[in-house]
Amino acid sequence: MSQMSYMEVLASVLSLMIAIIGHEIMHGLIAYKYGDDTAKNAGRLSINPIVHVDIVGTIIVPSILFLSGAPFMFGWAKPVPIDMRTVLRNGGYNGAIAVSLAGITYNFILAIIASFIFPYFNIQGSFIGYLLYTLVVYNVVLGIFNLYPIPPLDGAHAVEFFARKIGLDAVSNFYEKIERYGMIILLIFIATPLANYFFYPAIYIIDLLL
Repeated sequence: MSQMSYMEVLASVLSLMIAIIGHEIMHGLIAYKYGDDTAKNAGRLSINPIVHVDIVGTIIVPSILFLSGAPFMFGWAKPVPIDMRTVLRNGGYNGAIAVSLAGITYNFILAIIASFIFPYFNIQGSFIGYLLYTLVVYNVVLGIFNLYPIPPLDGAHAVEFFARKIGLDAVSNFYEKIERYGMIILLIFIATPLANYFFYPAIYIIDLLL
């Protein structure tokens, strides 16, 4: 592996960790704003990556994607514990929606900031340049992925709480019924040719930002 390749791997791993760990921390921070200290008491508001590592999502999946030559790495951190009953009691459905979308919001904001700085660095041979590039890519992919209203993704939680807020309990009840099949639905999208359409919005936004 060349020196350039080592640089790319290091930048990719670092940007992926920033994307997925920050995503989870933001869920806990916004929940804390609404009086839920579950994540804080569990030590999950820390930037220490060790407390957020999920063996499958943080290590195995990204490693497989890298070794298989995938165009980008993908992964997830261990979910931050949240007592949504406390959030609902103190912030209502608006608070629950804010907690649900906190990670996605973080990813999009970070991608936009990185895209503004990126043009000032040469991606060829520049660690900072490649880091900024991968920050845009991974944060957009993670943000778009989680925005889909498929349980157990954040988008599904946001839709469910919004439906309850406006009195569409049938929608929320539907989500509760299909939640057990959520991972199967996701696998159908990710592991089949449908993945081309599933990730197209992310590719489109990345092209706009870069």
